Formats: sequence, C-alpha cells, structure tokens
Amino acid sequence: MAKYLRFRIGGETRYGLLEGERVRILKGTPFEGTEITSSEIPLGSIQIQAPCEPNKIVCVGLNYKDHAAEVNQPLPEEPHIFLKPSTAVIGPGDKILLPPMSKRVDYEGELALVMKKRAKDISLQEARGYILGYTCFNDVTARDLVAKDGGPLRAKIFDTFAALGPYIVTDINPVGLAIKTYLNGVVKQSSNTANLVFDPFQLVAFISSILTLLPGDVISTGTPSGISPMKAGDVVEVEIENIGRLKNIVALP
Repeated sequence: MAKYLRFRIGGETRYGLLEGERVRILKGTPFEGTEITSSEIPLGSIQIQAPCEPNKIVCVGLNYKDHAAEVNQPLPEEPHIFLKPSTAVIGPGDKILLPPMSKRVDYEGELALVMKKRAKDISLQEARGYILGYTCFNDVTARDLVAKDGGPLRAKIFDTFAALGPYIVTDINPVGLAIKTYLNGVVKQSSNTANLVFDPFQLVAFISSILTLLPGDVISTGTPSGISPMKAGDVVEVEIENIGRLKNIVALP
C-alpha cells in the first residue's frame, strides 16, 4: 500500500509518498511513472493540495442502499451518473464556498477512485488494473437547486463543490471500508462501502463504455444516508477506513 500526496514546494507542485509523519519527494507523477528521490520533509511543514488534477469527475447517484431508502427511491438498474468540472476541485483545508443563489448546500461524503491510465470499453475483469487508488471526496450539492432545475447539473458544479483528498491510497480493497462524515465533530453519515449498489470495478467498466477516462480522472461512488445542510463556519470532514480524513471549512464567498 502506498499513499501518494500532492503539494507545493519551491514554487512548484510535486508528488510525494507519505511515510509515517514524513513525505518522501518524488520525481514525476504516479500517472507517468515516478522516481523516489533522497529528499524528504516533515508532513506538518507542507500544505497538501488535492491529490490529482482530474480532467473530469464522474459522480454516481443513488449508489448506497441506505441512501436510496432515505430518499424513498428504488435501487437503480444501472449507475446514475453525472459530471463535475475540474474547476470545482479543492483540496484538504480549502474553503467550500456557499453560493448566494442557493438556500441549502449539503455535504455528501464519498469514496472516490482515481484512474491510473486511459480507459475506454474496459471489461469488469480488467477494471482493477486501471485504478491507481482511492481517496475521500465531498460531493457538495446545492440541494434546493436540484428540485428547482429538475436535475442535478447546476446544483453540483459550483466552484469548490468537489473537495478531494488527502491522499491517493493504492492496493486496498475498496469494498468493506467504513465511511463517516462529521459536521462540527458530530457523526452525520456512517456506513460501509459494502452497501454500494455498484462497486468501483463495475463503475469503471460501465462508465468507460460511455466515455473515455483519462489518467487522473476521478469517479466518485455515491453517498450513504445522512445528508443534511451546512452553514458558514461549519467544519465538515469525510473519513474512510485505510485512507484518511478530508477536512474543509464552509464559508461565504
């Protein structure tokens, strides 16, 4: 298992490997191939950024059995997908900004996977080999705009509505991981990825049959039950077993 992180040092963005409380600086990226350098720095001395720069983020709705029950919807026969733009991405510690046109903005804690290489028409059996690893994701949603627009497009694509991080963790089983979302230290979502309707490998196969996935692209696998609104000043954290905890502060623009 490796934990990749991304940060700025000396005016440039670099990748590193987390080793305890220290970061081993890498030459290159996990997508092109990396070389471990002899340089290392304390984890506490850097500001971690989003762990990748996706061309696109493919999100999945109603993919937890408990969430489908929460909103009184039947389980989908196929994944319900939608896109978030790269401009929505923020990293650990960055602010989630509340848009003035929305009166209710919700957190949605999710497991996300990061693509390792270009993928099109990938079979279920091949899917694992196309995934670099897994990270935490907050699929921030302007809930009132979903109803107003009759769909999730505008509600999902505001700047800062795709919090991602802190690390990309490789070589773990994505099924059977505990997932929790905290709001101001109180657990609001608590589930397990065993409750996914479609697992990460099924999602890679399905989505790659529709569009081409590129290295660094993100697929977020859906949220469990327990969604609720946030307000300015709140602290929201998504924690996933064997991965880590993604923390962001909610603020007004």
